[in-house]
Amino acid sequence: MGQVKVIGDTGIDGLKVVKPTRHEDSRGYFMETYSQRDFEEIGIDCTFVQDNESFSKKGVIRGLHFQNGEYSQAKLVRVTKGAVYDVAVDLRKGSPTYGKAYGVLLTEDNDLQFFIPENFAHGFLVLSDEAKFCYKVNKFYQPGDEGGLIWNDPELAINWPIEEVGGLDKLTFSEKDTKWPTLKQL
Repeated sequence: MGQVKVIGDTGIDGLKVVKPTRHEDSRGYFMETYSQRDFEEIGIDCTFVQDNESFSKKGVIRGLHFQNGEYSQAKLVRVTKGAVYDVAVDLRKGSPTYGKAYGVLLTEDNDLQFFIPENFAHGFLVLSDEAKFCYKVNKFYQPGDEGGLIWNDPELAINWPIEEVGGLDKLTFSEKDTKWPTLKQL
């Protein structure tokens, strides 16, 4: 048996919350955060080409971002410091869950990882004072082929835990993240 397992059901085909096995002893712990063989065993067959890391402070919302068409990226995301509320939105044309959002708490302590297939929008809210967010992608970023959805689109009904950061006035965005369209406008 592999060193990673799927946790629960997201209700969206292909979207998975996974947890690697943590081996602890008096020295600390060890875990394989990614093994292609183990991920293939749980139905994630993806060749990742790049690892990325971001650092953000409490109240930052990044997203909801996606790459268009042939440049759409699958992502495997995790938090190595702090805590974030991570969200994916199904944008697959013809999908029975098109427009459905799913969110999960990722922390440095819970070891959870979130696999987001191609053709999903993705974003997160930082809940801790600081957070390091790490992710693998299966395609290189293509400038000019990025898209997004506005974070607070009522149709998406994302239950962002804004109260955990002190309310709406404590949120921080990039300028472009305040100008994305709604799902209907997209």
